[in-house]
Amino acid sequence: MNDNKNRRKEGRRLHRIEMHIERRTPVQWIVLWVILGIFTLWTIFPVFWALVTSFKFTGDAYNPTVIPWVQFKPTLQGWKFVFITAGERTLRSLRNSIIIAFFSSAISMMLGAMAGYALARYVFKRWKNKDIAVWILSNRMFPPVAVVIPYFLFMRTLRLLDSPVAIILAHTVLNLPLAVWLMLDFFRDLPRDLEDAALIDGCSPLGAFYRIALPLAAPGLVAVYVLSFIFSWNEFIFVLVLGFNKAITIPITIAGALTTKGLEFWKVASMSLIGIIPVVVLATFVSKYLIRGLTLGAIKE
Repeated sequence: MNDNKNRRKEGRRLHRIEMHIERRTPVQWIVLWVILGIFTLWTIFPVFWALVTSFKFTGDAYNPTVIPWVQFKPTLQGWKFVFITAGERTLRSLRNSIIIAFFSSAISMMLGAMAGYALARYVFKRWKNKDIAVWILSNRMFPPVAVVIPYFLFMRTLRLLDSPVAIILAHTVLNLPLAVWLMLDFFRDLPRDLEDAALIDGCSPLGAFYRIALPLAAPGLVAVYVLSFIFSWNEFIFVLVLGFNKAITIPITIAGALTTKGLEFWKVASMSLIGIIPVVVLATFVSKYLIRGLTLGAIKE
């Protein structure tokens, strides 16, 4: 019965979206496509520039040429440097980025799901739910550089400096407020009927959470994981302070292209393309659930 109700609700939501789309005038469609075209070009151009620059010689990297074999002669010197000359450092930073982003995102997702469910389903008396949620969000408002020195001293005391564990802990704390607030909103939109039925049948509150609420919130979990993964993948300041050699990540390696000779654009281009591939692959595989999770609850009855 609840499944039929959810299907009807989803059908009405899609019908309203289709009606809204059909009411657009030709002028509105033209304006929309122009805006989307400009946005697409603005988004894709840096990737295109990096791809072209990665196949240029050192001197050609400073010239605004984009057509290979016509405006410049392509070369593989940038890719040889990344995978052969500095291959060990590149693979180490890529491996560290994957490990740190994977585990920090998973921990943030699990803790955020439990905290979001508790705030959505239970009422706290001494400390109101709203105050708890605002306090959690406030931890994400200050700049990371404000706490980097305390983190450094704390990790030094635990002897975790230059270790992926230290950066995983730092990124988990950084992404946790986002995970809690997103999962709080997802669980609020889920009906309680199935959970109440499970409790009546003898399921414990924890069992109802793991067996009923958590599977229903799968799109939200995917959205939280992907966003946390992206933030952790691109994070720079904590890795710069807490990692020196063994725990470096892709952003640190890219920043290493700035030397006394200047900024070597072909290095930056090659490393940037390597750095965006894992995130693009992850987002492509989970795009269906990601879009559903990000739009869940956007249209209310």
